[in-house]
Amino acid sequence: MIYTWETAEEINKKLADRVRTLRRRKKLSQVELAERSGVSYGSVKRFETSGQISLISLTKIAMALDAADELRELFTDVAYSSIAEVVNESK
Repeated sequence: MIYTWETAEEINKKLADRVRTLRRRKKLSQVELAERSGVSYGSVKRFETSGQISLISLTKIAMALDAADELRELFTDVAYSSIAEVVNESK
């Protein structure tokens, strides 16, 4: 069994922090990111503050920040944790 020492909320907040860092690196304000992505300013602000966002809004933000490839590749190289997973996948 794999143990995760962080809560879902903590993981989301760390993701939001990385998005904020990327936004700042590109010298964009939250308002500018909202305009570029088509995501409301309130949703951008809430995401950066709390980590809460819908998947479609996260995708739009990633696209606006030229980070869609990273999101697209999420879960593509997940290692098997048991032989049972390999067998179950082929069913």
